[in-house]
Amino acid sequence: MLLSLLLALPAHAATLAGVTLPDTATVNGTSIPLNGLGLREKFFIDIYVGGLYLAQPTHDGTVAATTDEAKRIVMHFVYKVTKEQMADSFNEGFANSPGATASEIATLEGMLPDSINVGQEVIIDYAPGVGTSVSIGGTKKGTIPGVTFMKSLFGIYVGAKPPTEDLKTGMLAK
Repeated sequence: MLLSLLLALPAHAATLAGVTLPDTATVNGTSIPLNGLGLREKFFIDIYVGGLYLAQPTHDGTVAATTDEAKRIVMHFVYKVTKEQMADSFNEGFANSPGATASEIATLEGMLPDSINVGQEVIIDYAPGVGTSVSIGGTKKGTIPGVTFMKSLFGIYVGAKPPTEDLKTGMLAK
């Protein structure tokens, strides 16, 4: 009986690679649950822990990327990266997840600081009817309107060709 009560209690946070993210986030006034956490590695180096928050949790990457609902991606960096490294990563991702225009990609890259330090978070929020907002280190950098851009950007992480399968699998809680 005690075990079933414990299993029924909501989780208050999830931890991966020493990074803890809360079990819910608020996007444009809507509370959404954490879907899953994944680790982005490159050349055996941990780069960031990625958290995916969805209004309707799913294990399906296509559904996660394309549903027009409040959603969030959190990238909590555990390794310092430069603006150029982030821009290269986004460009590679958009090549594998088409739909964003060159102007939208340039706008996104223009939001990036010179570097993203250990412990900083890049937060990507999508709110239906508003667009995709980017915050870095707690500062909102801007919003890109449109569903098509959101689908392309979220598709980078949970689409057919993610940065790593481990990242995608974790974010989709598979």
